[in-house]
Amino acid sequence: MSKQDIPVTTAIRHLRQAKVEFVPYIYEYEEKGGTRQTAAELNVSEHNVIKTLIFNSYGELIIVLMHGDMEVSTKELARQLNVKKVEPADQKSAMNATGYQFGGTSPFGTEKKLPVYLENTILDLDKIYINGGKRGFILEIATDDLYKLLDFELVRVGI
Repeated sequence: MSKQDIPVTTAIRHLRQAKVEFVPYIYEYEEKGGTRQTAAELNVSEHNVIKTLIFNSYGELIIVLMHGDMEVSTKELARQLNVKKVEPADQKSAMNATGYQFGGTSPFGTEKKLPVYLENTILDLDKIYINGGKRGFILEIATDDLYKLLDFELVRVGI
């Protein structure tokens, strides 16, 4: 795929500005296909497909990056953030904060700078597959490049 064929999202601009190499993948997006569909389309483990999830903690939105085959324990996330409650953000708030449509959310180049929490076992992987800022658009990047792209805190909230 040539560089002209890929969508130039704010995520792509962010990666290019950081001089991070990536491999783009475009596929037919299916509503509710999720990381299972992505893994099947790319013929990779769902564990290596990383979800970008937006949560709300008392009006503050945060990003949690999680393995595709795992869920976030909101109770454990709240405990680690030292708050009483954390819940998934509503679509409108998430879209306003990130600039991305639900199902096409990338942690890179968000509209507003949000705190990012990374499931610590993601760093055990050599490469990950993560949304490029559009439905059906995935980027393969080296996991070590996350340090160049994001300020994040490590958490252990996957179940």
